[in-house]
Amino acid sequence: MSNVTKEAALEYHREGKPGKIEVVPTKPYSTQHDLALAYSPGVAYPCKEIEAHPQDVYEYTNKGNLVAVISNGTAVLGLGNIGPEAGKPVMEGKALLFKIFAGLDCFDIEVNEHDPQKFIDVVKAIAPTFGGINLEDIKAPECFEIEQKLRDELDIPVMHDDQHGTAIISGAGLLNALELQGKKIEEIRLVVNGAGAAAISCTKLYMALGVKKENIVMCDSRGVINRKRTDLNEQKREFVTDRDIDTLAQAMEGADVFLGLSIKDVVTVDMVRSMAPKPIVFALANPDPEIAYEAAMSSRPDLIFATGRSDYPNQINNVLGFPYIFRGALDSGASAINEAMKLAAVRAIAALAKEPVPPVVNTAYDMTDIHFGREYILPKPLDPRLLTTVAPAVARAAMESGVARRPITDWDAYEEHLRKLMGYDNKLMRRIFEQARKEPRRVVFGEANTDKMLKAAVIAHKEHLLVPVLLGNEEMIEKRAGRLGLDISGIEIVNLRHDREADRRQRYAAILAEKRQREGLTMPEALEKMFDRNYFGMMMVETGDADAFLGGTYSASNTIGDIASEVIGIRPSYKHFAALHIVNTQRGTFYMSDTHVNKEYDTETLYDVARLTRNSVEFFAEKPVMAMLSYSSFGSSKEPVCRRAHDVVEMMHSNYPDLLIDGEMTIRYALNNELRDKTYPFNRLAGEKVNTLVFPDLTSASSAYRLLLEFGVGDTVGPIQMGLNKAIHYIGVDAPVRSILNLAVIAALDAQVAATGVGSQDK
Repeated sequence: MSNVTKEAALEYHREGKPGKIEVVPTKPYSTQHDLALAYSPGVAYPCKEIEAHPQDVYEYTNKGNLVAVISNGTAVLGLGNIGPEAGKPVMEGKALLFKIFAGLDCFDIEVNEHDPQKFIDVVKAIAPTFGGINLEDIKAPECFEIEQKLRDELDIPVMHDDQHGTAIISGAGLLNALELQGKKIEEIRLVVNGAGAAAISCTKLYMALGVKKENIVMCDSRGVINRKRTDLNEQKREFVTDRDIDTLAQAMEGADVFLGLSIKDVVTVDMVRSMAPKPIVFALANPDPEIAYEAAMSSRPDLIFATGRSDYPNQINNVLGFPYIFRGALDSGASAINEAMKLAAVRAIAALAKEPVPPVVNTAYDMTDIHFGREYILPKPLDPRLLTTVAPAVARAAMESGVARRPITDWDAYEEHLRKLMGYDNKLMRRIFEQARKEPRRVVFGEANTDKMLKAAVIAHKEHLLVPVLLGNEEMIEKRAGRLGLDISGIEIVNLRHDREADRRQRYAAILAEKRQREGLTMPEALEKMFDRNYFGMMMVETGDADAFLGGTYSASNTIGDIASEVIGIRPSYKHFAALHIVNTQRGTFYMSDTHVNKEYDTETLYDVARLTRNSVEFFAEKPVMAMLSYSSFGSSKEPVCRRAHDVVEMMHSNYPDLLIDGEMTIRYALNNELRDKTYPFNRLAGEKVNTLVFPDLTSASSAYRLLLEFGVGDTVGPIQMGLNKAIHYIGVDAPVRSILNLAVIAALDAQVAATGVGSQDK
């Protein structure tokens, strides 16, 4: 798992606008007429319609897409009863997950109330605002009463995710594990360790799936819940066993399945060995399981093992369920999340794990052949198919069980709607971070003497994303780190003016002078250049002393780019290199080029940019759908800039016949595929959503992405260099720390792929 440091976490929550969520208007508001429609007097009309027809609230407000995450902070993660304000970062995080995975808007609400009935009264009072309520981090046994009463008394979906989320996901894993082990659910013997909200909910759901009550043994911190016990609450008494056993070790003997929702290290290797043949162990204590993965897997070869951790196979992760369950419930107008809907989610998740895994998922986890089996009993959290699989299954179950008040009639249109929602979150960067972490590369930070680049390097080091090398004066960097409160112990610093390797500057100069001897570069001149951090850092990469270089710019000047082409060189099959920006917006992820490099354009330049862009989008595991932009469309203007784009499209069609590219076209036709297809039915992108925009010149590309950034329309990553022989990237030193970190990780990934000889290479 990611090595999250206190410094990185606090900076993440504090940087820019504090917190993790915000409210964004969805209607125009720039004119007085807009405001009159939005508020007074226009707002009176939908108010009257809703008064007359209450269900119209879903037509005229955001209630149908709005979830509340509500907590009193009495059982927050592994932190316990820390109170509502201290629990707010967790609730904001849950709101973030709702948005990025399912496109649901979410308010986090922290209630300072421990009394169950008073808490229920508060939630009931604010319920008209929301389409659904996700109860979170409320301690047992109060959580049972709170959820049950709210479900009984409200007419919107209510779910306590701590209870049911784990139950649904582990239930799906159980079905698949039993199938692989060749066991029937109605015959298995189940041991549950832990008797809190999640454990009891899991057990009840397993019973709904077919586990027989007489085959269940539940344990708590005092041992087996049996008839000898006099200290049991109502929820525990439901699971009293008639067996004459007292300890977890006794319960484990001959058991088929173990479910742990307790504490670490309570299960031993001997206990696992005492289980029945082909056992299943779900050790879900957080963050450390009831038995360590390595110990469990060494205990016997016929075991299927799952944990709640992302760094081991078979992660039981609630994010596989709750966003999509609420999505399906709200989209169907469900008045509740009932057992039929939960079971539908279980079976949909289980079935998805048996489907062929698309390349984008293999790429995200740096694997080549993920398939249903002992180490893949559940879909991966980054599988984009979860939304289009689970949400429809839940919506169908809501309709079939009679709780859907707005039944879905056009399922094809609904799934297309869900696919459009997928573009909102930044799954791409999460995939890149995970890949970089698996094989960290040495990345030189050229401007380590600046606050933001130094912060980015330290975060990358702490999170094991790469191995940073700081270029600069040791004393100055150490003082800067001290002032910023950064721990730079263990990070290498290279002082190019007083390098510990005495002959390195001389060696680099000799290599560069020999490389450019026919271009007039003398040895003394090359030696002088080695006092420049950009030349020195790039020579570290050129000679293999480092894998990638991240430079910092102080202006729009492309001096570093010129040095890179001089030191590193451009790939043999190109005459130009270029830069790409990735822009994540509510309409999806867009790749934009050339945003930073080529000041002069001719047909050959634009052709190189188009080819490089194609390769780069594929490098990021995306299928490029490319629009060649201009101020004219499909030959409507014969001016040179338009003709150039038109000619490049023809060249790309000829040399890459399977590539989805067309143009030239205006940005309007690029982004409005319905209008494009209606106006130009012959275009090769028919029915496709453009994700790649190739601009006709540097001015238009740079202006476009900066405009989006300044307007807050999207989050950008870049500039990402395309076409150099090695991983050389650069960014403004005044860029946000997150942007510098993102680009540093991309540089590391670029170096990884270059080392393999695949992925971003020429095609």
